[in-house]
Amino acid sequence: MQIVECVPNFSEGRDRQKIEAIVREIESTPGVKLLDVDPGEATNRTVVTFIGPPETVKEAAYKAIKKAAELIDMRQHKGAHPRIGATDVCPFVPVSEVTMEDCVRLANELAKRVADELKIPVYLYEEAARKPERKNLANIRQGEYEGLAEKLKDPQWAPDYGEPVFNPSAGATIIGAREFLIAYNINLNTRDRKIAQEIASYLRESGRIKKDKNGQIVYDRQGQPVRIPGKFKAVKAVGWYIDEYQIAQISINLTNYKITPPHLVFDEACRLAQKMGVRVTGSELVGLIPKEALLMAGGHYLEKQGKSPGLPEKELIRLAVRSLGLNDIVPFDPAKKIIEYQFPAPAILTELKLRDFIDELSMDTPTPGGGSAAALCGGLSAALSAMVANLTVGKKDYETQTELMKSTAVRCQKLKAELLLAVDEDSRAFNQVLEAFRLPRGTAEQVKEREEAIEKANKEATRVPLSVLEKSVELATLAAQVVASGFKNSVSDAGVAGLTARTCGLGAYYNVKINLPGLKDETFKEKTLNQAEKLKRQLDREVAKIEKLMDQYLNSGK
Repeated sequence: MQIVECVPNFSEGRDRQKIEAIVREIESTPGVKLLDVDPGEATNRTVVTFIGPPETVKEAAYKAIKKAAELIDMRQHKGAHPRIGATDVCPFVPVSEVTMEDCVRLANELAKRVADELKIPVYLYEEAARKPERKNLANIRQGEYEGLAEKLKDPQWAPDYGEPVFNPSAGATIIGAREFLIAYNINLNTRDRKIAQEIASYLRESGRIKKDKNGQIVYDRQGQPVRIPGKFKAVKAVGWYIDEYQIAQISINLTNYKITPPHLVFDEACRLAQKMGVRVTGSELVGLIPKEALLMAGGHYLEKQGKSPGLPEKELIRLAVRSLGLNDIVPFDPAKKIIEYQFPAPAILTELKLRDFIDELSMDTPTPGGGSAAALCGGLSAALSAMVANLTVGKKDYETQTELMKSTAVRCQKLKAELLLAVDEDSRAFNQVLEAFRLPRGTAEQVKEREEAIEKANKEATRVPLSVLEKSVELATLAAQVVASGFKNSVSDAGVAGLTARTCGLGAYYNVKINLPGLKDETFKEKTLNQAEKLKRQLDREVAKIEKLMDQYLNSGK
């Protein structure tokens, strides 16, 4: 599922009625899930966090910005936090199946609408910035609301969207796209804040001030303190004491976990703590975390153990939680702390017990049917190839195959997850076809709407098995790899992985072909058929390789 996070900051943190009215605009948008509302009395500012599919998140953001412009008068606003408008800043953050480019597009589309319809000047920042000097939020905010009228007169500070006309009530809004920010604390077995501060200075990108052997600050020729860079990019960190827990913590903001993930910072903190005579007892996640960050951590710690990282998602997350000590202070519940899990994919068939699924398959109903069974065979193929690859890692005489088998196992786990989703997707797609046929056709308009719905549903019912067919080719390729290079005592398992890949692909191919005659779009039909035939030929070639390898091995008597 495509998921985008949006974190608008509104210049109101004291009037609860106004805050609630703005938040209602977000909550009333179908498909959006509100995660957090954090008002600040001193800052007179509220940070709201919500997630959802890209277009719905963009709509919710617009509605909230509009409501904020109606309720907040910047001429009356006072607060400790820098700000430039009623909606001060509104970033889009890619979470799942969404690229940064997608979020930049959302930022531009929202900015244009805010400027055109609400007459609020808009600046773009971070990844959406059109000028280098506007990438940094602080640069755009310089002068704040009080200096905005003069700023807009400067051609160098003309807004990216809208006229350079001062809006005295709403001010201006800064819209952009950035990476996910992970708020992460590392726990120490000491109350000494200075030790936490010292470790933080070694970890953070900005580093620490250089001192001589007498502890005096070293200055450069311009009279500025010399700084020693820290170890990690995209990391901000400070040390503090938490009275509630009675421990010192290293408080960290990871501004781009793809550059520096939590596990690398945690390991280095452990090393530094030991050097200073203290211990890291665990860590704490504030807010939510992208699933990928924990999967990276799980894979990292398996690699350190000399094992394959190609294990199921659930196991990788379990290992990450234990290795990072995320249960040290409060229980860590993946269902509540992983952002993708806030929108669980609807799964009906794959949640059934094996016997119940087979019973359901045998009923006198069209779904689940052959398409779902084909996708399930694909999941079994991926699981078997992953199993053989994982068994190979660490085995004597297979050292040269280790990296290949690790990458094979990781890819198989991803394919397994995708194909299990396709078990339900295939049934849902066919049910949509049935629903389209049930639409009324009493008037000419209804007949037209029904025909369009049938065509659309049939296309989707064709795309799902076509995607499964495409994956089956890769499944067969991976099965061939584990037959050729995997642990020979498990070669029969690898052979079954090849057979189930073939069943998956042929089953999907049959489902593509049976759907094509019902379509009216000849271009779509021809393109789909050509693609299906090409994929089937590729599948046949890969399966033939597997059969040849199996015959060679099983008939050799070894």
